[in-house]
This record gives sequence, C-alpha cells and structure tokens, in this order.
Amino acid sequence: MSSLSSSTTLHDAHGRPLEYLRLAITDRCNLRCFYCMPEEGIKYMPKHELLSYEEMLRLVEIMTHLGVRKVRLTGGEPFVRRDLVPFIERLAALPGLDDISLTTNGVLTAPHVPTLARLGVKAVNLSLDTLDRQRFFEITRRDELPQVMQTFHALLEAGIQVKINAVVMDGRNIQDLVPLAELTRELPVEVRFIEEMPFNGGSHVATPESLPWNHRRIRQHLEAHLGPMLPASTPTGATADEYTLAGHQGRVGIIAAYSRTFCGTCNRLRLTAEGGIKTCLYDQGVLDLRTMLRGGSTDQEIADALSQAFYHRAANGFVAERERPTHQLNFESMATIGG
Repeated sequence: MSSLSSSTTLHDAHGRPLEYLRLAITDRCNLRCFYCMPEEGIKYMPKHELLSYEEMLRLVEIMTHLGVRKVRLTGGEPFVRRDLVPFIERLAALPGLDDISLTTNGVLTAPHVPTLARLGVKAVNLSLDTLDRQRFFEITRRDELPQVMQTFHALLEAGIQVKINAVVMDGRNIQDLVPLAELTRELPVEVRFIEEMPFNGGSHVATPESLPWNHRRIRQHLEAHLGPMLPASTPTGATADEYTLAGHQGRVGIIAAYSRTFCGTCNRLRLTAEGGIKTCLYDQGVLDLRTMLRGGSTDQEIADALSQAFYHRAANGFVAERERPTHQLNFESMATIGG
C-alpha cells in the first residue's frame, strides 16, 4: 500500500492537469508495421530491464495520488506479455482508478475479450489501417487480418467501446479511408484517422507542413465521399477531433498527431516498459523511474520527482522536439514509447 498520505490533482506550469497515464506493458510486438519499426524489428529490452508488474502497480498507485484516474495499457502489443490479464485484474482493484482501457493490434486479443468485459475494461482502441487482407500484409508484414477482425466483432458483442485507430499513409492505404469510415454507418464504433508520425526507429524527412495527408486533407477527402462531417463534443484532453455523419451510428475522428493541434489540453503521461517517463510524445524522456524503484526510493520521493517532471514539461510537442539532444533527432520506434 502506498505510504502517501493524501491525494491531489497535479497541474503543470501551463495549467494542464495530470489525469491520464499511458502505460506500456512491453516493447515487443507481433507485427512489423513499417511506420513503427524497420522490417528486421528493433532491439528489444532484456526482460530484467523491463518493469515488473509489481513495479507497475506501485507506480500506478503513486500516480493516483497525483490525480491519475485513467490508465491505458499499450505496448508494443500488450498481449504478447505473459500474465497480462491477471495484471489487469490487480490493476482494477486499485482504489482511485475510474477507467482502464487498452490499445491492441487485435491479433491475440479475441480469447480474452469476455474476461476484459468482466474486469470492467471500458474501451479498446484497435489498431487497424486497412480492411484489405493484402494491404494489411504489406503494411504489417504479417497475414493476421482475420484474427484482428475476430477481435473486432468479439469486442462489439461484449459491449466494449471500440475505437479503430488507422494511420493515414500516402500511397499505402488512402483507398481504405472511406471503407473504414463506412464501418460507422451500421456500427456504434469510432474510426479515428491519425496523421503519420516519425516514430519508426529511424530518420524522418517530412515536416508537419510537408506531410502529404495532414488532418485538413483527411477531412476534405472523407467529406468528398461521405458528405458533411459535423463537429461533435469531446471530453477535455481528447486528442481526436470527432465528427458525426448523417445516417451513421458511430463517429469519425481525426487525430492531428504530427501537426500537434491538441497540446494545449494534454492531460497525460507516458510510462515506457523500462520505466521511463515521457511528459510529451516528442520529448526524449525526462525521468528514470526504474532506477528510483530499484534504488530504494520511497513513494514520496517518486511522487515528488514525478511532480517536478510533470510541472516542467514542454508547452507543446514542437518545443519538446526542439529540446531533444542533437543525437536523438532520429525518433524511437513507437513500440518502445507506448503507442
């Protein structure tokens, strides 16, 4: 049990609250999406360098005393780590957490869906860039679309909220944008289109200004085929601009992840699988909690370090990127960050 005596809501120097933690369970993944990592994969962390589930639980409990009420489990792919479901059960028992959700590619998820529903997992973000099996293989370098669709339908049947995350890639899946958005016509799902980002484990060339498919062009393309998209209300801190379409049960969302239009209301931290804290997706990592945990730091000392790191975080993603050391201008793989 945490030794912290009281709870508070932490704010950064720009007035943004800390409410939401994205927790990377592992850096490993069973797909090889070209926009996330090289074909040969990435050099994974040795097991002993990853946080244990006990260490993760301790950190989440500390963060609930700083205002965190929502945890999203990410990876890599969370379900490639053994004993994930028992960990979720322990997480769900922590006082102070109102919302546990997860992001998955869906390949291994379907058998666990009934248990996720029983444990109160409220929402699942399903990474899915195309409904075409051949293009799925070309993008992910794996032939796993049937398994992903099995997960998709299992989640709907279990009553778990489903959001599809599709990265928009010039010359790769533009023909899939409309078919994906059409899923919202008959199903109560949200399909979210995400600007492509440079987190592929190598160098990047495009700038937000030169990105072939930015958030504005994505919306124009969808409206040209589906009709007017009416802005919908979203909770504070949301990354997606959400829209309704006449005659559609679900919603369409657009995430300006590279243009970074939503930084002003960001309410989240990222905890990497090896215990690093990122206060912004674009920073180089600002705090090593694994060393503190294994060096004997108290809960209060960890809470104080987190408070300082969060308070001093960059005003937005552009500032965070400018502050990266020159030798880190090649961005990490998204698998090592936590998607």
